[in-house]
Amino acid sequence: KMATSMKAMRIFQIRSLFNKSSPISTLFRVDSPVLIHHNSCSTSASVKQDQTNEGGQKRRGNVKQKIGISFAGLGLGVLAGAYVNYKLNNGSEVKAQVDRPYFKPSRSIKNDADHSGLKLTLYQYQTCPFCCKVRAYLDYHGFSYDVIEVNSVWRTQTKWSKYKKVPVLVCEGKDIDGYVQINDSSVIISLLESHLFDSTQKVSTLVDYFPVMESKEGRKTILEYPNRYFVMYGVANKDIKSSTDIQRKEERKWRRWVDNDLVHVLSPNIYRTASEALRAFKYFDEVGNWEQNFSTFERTVIMYVGAAAMYLVGKLLKRKYMLKDDVRESLYESCKTWTKAVGNKRKFMGGDIPNLADISVYGVLSAIEGCESFQDLLENSDIRRWYYDMKQTVSSHQGANPLNKPN
Repeated sequence: KMATSMKAMRIFQIRSLFNKSSPISTLFRVDSPVLIHHNSCSTSASVKQDQTNEGGQKRRGNVKQKIGISFAGLGLGVLAGAYVNYKLNNGSEVKAQVDRPYFKPSRSIKNDADHSGLKLTLYQYQTCPFCCKVRAYLDYHGFSYDVIEVNSVWRTQTKWSKYKKVPVLVCEGKDIDGYVQINDSSVIISLLESHLFDSTQKVSTLVDYFPVMESKEGRKTILEYPNRYFVMYGVANKDIKSSTDIQRKEERKWRRWVDNDLVHVLSPNIYRTASEALRAFKYFDEVGNWEQNFSTFERTVIMYVGAAAMYLVGKLLKRKYMLKDDVRESLYESCKTWTKAVGNKRKFMGGDIPNLADISVYGVLSAIEGCESFQDLLENSDIRRWYYDMKQTVSSHQGANPLNKPN
């Protein structure tokens, strides 16, 4: 009863901040504020929201199963780590207060059209669907950025951060004192899109509009972002057309679908059998330049122990999300759901140019492009035309126009 009363009191206190006379409510254009809690601070989001409070998600419970594998402690550790990394794509965006050790970038992406004034560093796994989603966004808009490939077993490259999952984007440069760390692929995209929409909105300020809510499920801490799918318009854009709001609403719906549905059919497909899992990891070794970034021992452990672990994880995910016995059918159905939503009358869901939903779907699917499951997908669905139109659009940086404005 005490816990229930405290929860009700917290909701009442936060709601009181958003009453019509509150200075917080009058600062931004808000129709239906999302409940926001960031440590001891509350704030409102500068976004026109619909009455359904779309920004929230409910995390499903964990599957608690004991799995024995022959790699003993190391193998079990990798399995648990891989499962947690797959399931949780969230964290808290913070203005980092710790010194980051230097790691030589795995590669540096340079674009002469980037006049954003931002220095971006992406900590990632090359074939992580969430990381691929962020890279698709950065490439489409022509951002320059450095890539730090993270060792998926030891995670040496992210030990400086309290947040251990990927992707993590570190922003330095323009109007930023030190650096800002942004976690969660959808938050990264929404925050950068908000900055491109109105460059007067500083990254260091926007990060406060995507706070994290913490809750407990047993011993586990769940982190949630009510506003992860919202683009912040800002005060200067309070007269946004209703047609734009409608488009953003559809965009949010499908971005959420990517994170809650589409991404969950990928691992069971690329790790469908033990041999398919090993071939997938050998492909990851190639495209991730593991030979350049990791020692021979590290590569061997990642490849063989990782393949064994993810094969078992794939089986867990198949049961958890109730996929079909032939998981390929679930993959085909998901992609057919997407192409049906896009329809035949528009090139992309965004029309003639991709929107954030297009970029998100393309990004996660690009993670499996070199795997057997992707070739099967092309042969058993009608996604080919849309996918390769997106690939050409992203690789040619066709969304770079907002950056072609030197400060």
